Amino acid sequence: MMNSIIMLKGKVKYTLTLDPSVWIFDDRKLDMDVFFEHPPEQKDETEAYTKAVSKHWDREIQEGAVFPPTLKTEKKFKKQELVNGTFGILFAPFLANASPTEEATNVSFKTKDALISFSLEEAQKLIFGFSQDGKPLREDGPIYVYLPDGSNRNKPIKYVEEIIVT
Repeated sequence: MMNSIIMLKGKVKYTLTLDPSVWIFDDRKLDMDVFFEHPPEQKDETEAYTKAVSKHWDREIQEGAVFPPTLKTEKKFKKQELVNGTFGILFAPFLANASPTEEATNVSFKTKDALISFSLEEAQKLIFGFSQDGKPLREDGPIYVYLPDGSNRNKPIKYVEEIIVT
């Protein structure tokens, strides 16, 4: 059984301990099937927030502020989605939080068999898969590393033990 914790260390100001088992609750998670079929466009955070608030406001105007039975159904659907979904999360926010030092140029993923390196720029675009068909990646995880174009979708980097910024 693999260790479910991954250290992000090396030429960073802050060493991070990553626990993929809690990412299922993270709002930044991505549905991997949807992501590779329709990659997200870069979006303006303010615009996204405004649209979300507008959508909520429109719904309250149309349906009233009471909680109609549809909301319970939607929650049930969301829960079902979590139980059966295949999810990932972008690596960029974690890398940014670790604050690579000025001399940092690469990010290496130490697996049980190899050391796989990417430039800092390439690494910022990587996606970490952490759940497949509603289950954590216990056997060959705890994460899979995917290229943003999905070219390694069927053969992701597995058995990641450490992430080292060099």
